[in-house]
Amino acid sequence: MTVTIPTIPDDATSPAASGRRPRARRSINLAVGGVLFGVIAVVALVSLVWTPFGLEDTTGERLMPPSAEHWAGTDRLGRDLFSQLMVGARLALIVGFGSVLIAAILGVTLGLIAAVASRWLDDAISSLLDIAIAFPTLLLAMLIVAWRGASMESAILAIGLAGAAVIARLTRITTTRVLAQDFITASRTSGTGMLRLIGIHVLPNVWPTLIVPFALQFGGAVVAEASLSYLGLGSPPPNASWGRMLQEAQSTVLVSPAAAILPGILLVATIIGMNLLADGLRDVADPASRSIR
Repeated sequence: MTVTIPTIPDDATSPAASGRRPRARRSINLAVGGVLFGVIAVVALVSLVWTPFGLEDTTGERLMPPSAEHWAGTDRLGRDLFSQLMVGARLALIVGFGSVLIAAILGVTLGLIAAVASRWLDDAISSLLDIAIAFPTLLLAMLIVAWRGASMESAILAIGLAGAAVIARLTRITTTRVLAQDFITASRTSGTGMLRLIGIHVLPNVWPTLIVPFALQFGGAVVAEASLSYLGLGSPPPNASWGRMLQEAQSTVLVSPAAAILPGILLVATIIGMNLLADGLRDVADPASRSIR
């Protein structure tokens, strides 16, 4: 009996074939993440100029199921759920981007300072960062909200400050590795100052590493805002928040399940969409991945 051993086509082991799968994965991540996050972003932008009903409009029947008039139904007060979901998307994006911006500015600045500072200053900043990272984000947010009052601005500030420590530590580690490279030594030898060195060499090599952490910070910020709103410490009414919608719907979940299911779905879709989008962008922007193509 003759045994035939299947052969592997030459192109299956070629560099081009091995590179097709990473490129396909990048394309899928970008496409899926872009669609998920893009839909949420479009809904948030549309809510700036139009919603089916006002947030304080209680003229609808209570706990109505989805219908042609109320696309997602109504809550226990007769308010339109779809309008609240639209405004909740806008609030989630504002809190997410606002807190990430604060974390990026403070975190990257502290990380760069720690990487280029003297040994004692580096140790001092690193110790403070360790303490800040160990402090629970939600507890810090609750303390700041208790100090400044429940508002969207308080939530953004609290979540941004909590995320800055993680970004600072990652920036410090990445910057230290970049500064140890030979091209940095050559640039210093040629007389390039530290600020210019950071601008033209360090930051372009550091920011691809920070894309995914920024996305994780965004997702964490959206969840933290929903948690604060669920506890009654988020943006006050008439602003709609997915977290407060979940809190209000828990007593009527068996009668009107859409009021509890839809905000949860949007929360998950927003976080997954941003993470996939950032992961795809990181792969495209990373110099190491570009060199493999």
